[in-house]
Amino acid sequence: MSEPGRHSTQSPATSTETGGTRRDFRMFVLVAITLAGAYLCLRLTAPFLPVLVWALALAILCAPLHRWLQGRARHPGMAAALCVLIVAIVVVVPAGFIAKRVVSEAAEGAQAVEEMAESGAWRRSLDANPVLAPAGRWVEQQFDLPGIVESASVWLTGTAASFLRGSILQVLGIVLTFYMFFFFLRDRVAALDALEAMSPLSAADTRRVFNGVVDTVHATLYGTATVALVQGTLGGLMFWWLGLTAPLLWGIVMGLLAVVPVLGAFIIWIPAALFLLLDGSGGKALVLTLWGSVVVGGIDNLLYPMLVGNRMKMHTVFAFISIVGGLMLFGSAGLILGPVLFTVTRLLLEIWNREAARSPATPETVAS
Repeated sequence: MSEPGRHSTQSPATSTETGGTRRDFRMFVLVAITLAGAYLCLRLTAPFLPVLVWALALAILCAPLHRWLQGRARHPGMAAALCVLIVAIVVVVPAGFIAKRVVSEAAEGAQAVEEMAESGAWRRSLDANPVLAPAGRWVEQQFDLPGIVESASVWLTGTAASFLRGSILQVLGIVLTFYMFFFFLRDRVAALDALEAMSPLSAADTRRVFNGVVDTVHATLYGTATVALVQGTLGGLMFWWLGLTAPLLWGIVMGLLAVVPVLGAFIIWIPAALFLLLDGSGGKALVLTLWGSVVVGGIDNLLYPMLVGNRMKMHTVFAFISIVGGLMLFGSAGLILGPVLFTVTRLLLEIWNREAARSPATPETVAS
C-alpha cells in the first residue's frame, strides 16, 4: 500500500506500453490456438475430403433444381431430400450397372488378349501381309510383346479384383456423399452467409471468389466432364461396332483420358487402329482412324465452347497442372479441387494487387 501523497513511480506511458504488451501477448496466444485448432480440424476433415468435395460440387450443380423444388415444396428439407433422391436415381443406378459391366469386361478382355498372344494368331496374320511383316518382326525383336500382354492382363484382372474388394468402402463413400449433399442443399444460404461474415475480404470480393468457385465447378463438370463423356461414349460405340474387345471398358478409359488437357481419347484408339491393321483388318482400322480423328476429336471443339464459354478462365498449361496435380494430390476429388484452388488463388492475387495499388504512398516516396 503506497504512502499518502506519494506519486506512483509508473508513468502513464509505461502503463500504456505494459497494457499493449499484454494485449499483444494475448493476441499471439489467440492466433496460436486458432491456428492449432484449424490444423487439427483439417486433419479431422482430410479423410472425408473426397466426400465433401463431391457433395459440394453436386450442390453447386443442382442448385437450380433445388430452387425450383423449393418453390413447390412446403419445407426446405423436403426440397433438399427430393433433389437428393432425383440425383441418386439419375446417377447412382446407371453408375452401378456400368461398374458391374466394366469389371466383367476387364476380366473377359484380359483373358481374350492373353489367349490371342499365346496362340500366336496375331503373328500369323502379320506374316501373311508382306508389307507389314518386316515391321512386325522388328517390333517383336524390340519389345517383349507376350510379356507386355501378360502384364496388361494381370493388371486388368488385379484392378477388377481390387474394385470388387473396395466396393463396400465405395458404397459407404457414396452414402456419405449424398448425406453431405443433403445438408449442403438445405443449409446453402446460411452457410454462404456465415462464410461471408467470417471472410476478411469485402462483401463484393467475397462474392467474386464464390462466383469464381461456382464458374470453375460448372466449367469442370458441365464442360470438361460432359465433353469427356460424349467422347468416351462415341469411342466405345465404335469399338463395339467394330467388334473389339471390352468396348465399355475402353470407352470409359477414353472418357477419363479426355478429361485431362493435352491428353485425349487418341491414346486408346490409335493403338487399337494399329492392332486392327496388324490383324489384317485394314478397312476397320481406316474407319476407326477417321471416326477417332474427325468425330471423337472434333466433338471437343464443338461442345466445349458451347458448354464452358468464358467460365474456365485458365490457360491450357495451368488447366493441365491443376487437373493432373489435383488428381495426384487429392485423388478423385482433385478433378474439382485442383482447378478450384488455382481459381481461388488467382482471384486472391488479383485482389491483393488491386489493394496494393490503392494503398497510399509511403513517406519515402512522397519525399522523393
